[in-house]
Amino acid sequence: MTRAQEIRIARVHDDPGAWKGARLLVDRIWPRGIAKDALQLDEWIRDIAPSTGLRKWFAHDPARWEEFRRRYRDELDAMPETVERCLAWCRKGPVTLLFGARDRDHNQAVVLRDYLGERLRREQTK
Repeated sequence: MTRAQEIRIARVHDDPGAWKGARLLVDRIWPRGIAKDALQLDEWIRDIAPSTGLRKWFAHDPARWEEFRRRYRDELDAMPETVERCLAWCRKGPVTLLFGARDRDHNQAVVLRDYLGERLRREQTK
């Protein structure tokens, strides 16, 4: 299994189960109704989340998904230090990116998982 394959995503309300590895919250805002100790977090990397403007524009509208993906990836390209924090966790072992959105298919964790996976695969081919 490559490091890129060891990145998974989960809602903050999901049971952590038997999945091993680091748990990173990747939302800018703390999820409603979740106690701080309930998430069993390794780190809250709030700066990796989409900007407030992009998040509000997207509003989890699937019709805006492709444009959201493009814009968010542009934001990720512009924050190499924060991306590196996530990559450092990924290089150590399995990682779960936690998000609060109800939509499991159209949220920033999906984009971030793919983005980090691509970066890790590029590193492995060098």
